[in-house]
Amino acid sequence: NGSVLDFDFTLVFNKNPLVCYDPDTQSFVPCDWGLLHGVAGLVAAGLNSESVWVQRAEARRRACHDLATQFWASTALRRTPPQIRIVPVPLPNAPHAVRLTCHVWGFYPPAVTVLWLHNGAVVTTEDTAKLLPNGDWTYQTQVTLTATAEVGDTFTCSVQHPSLNQPLQEDWGEG
Repeated sequence: NGSVLDFDFTLVFNKNPLVCYDPDTQSFVPCDWGLLHGVAGLVAAGLNSESVWVQRAEARRRACHDLATQFWASTALRRTPPQIRIVPVPLPNAPHAVRLTCHVWGFYPPAVTVLWLHNGAVVTTEDTAKLLPNGDWTYQTQVTLTATAEVGDTFTCSVQHPSLNQPLQEDWGEG
């Protein structure tokens, strides 16, 4: 829903949490209950005695909240529509046989459905789409269909995605 869930400000010693900031009480508290609990209490008391440390922690907490809300909207909540292209490869040992690959790329969020249609009817394929990240917060996939194409046949790659009001389609036909 885009709400900020948590802010954590912790002082660590030897990879062990020592002192934690508690935003509810706006104070530092010991978060080590082992051998260092006494030291953690002293450090927390020292930080709490200087109001500047609490003010800094609160300022960081507010900044984190504000920035997280801003960046959440421009990253995780964004919608980027896919692009599609059909690449046909004739099969050499079978007349009129062709391998059609529907490449789908550049979309976000990753949820996508890719279907093949033959003259408007859904065709089942044995190829399952494998979703791959592009590294730029977008994704790509492809689905391949091996078909025998006659003159007048139309094969359609149909892509359904949350960024689209209706499926994005590209047609391919023999000849």
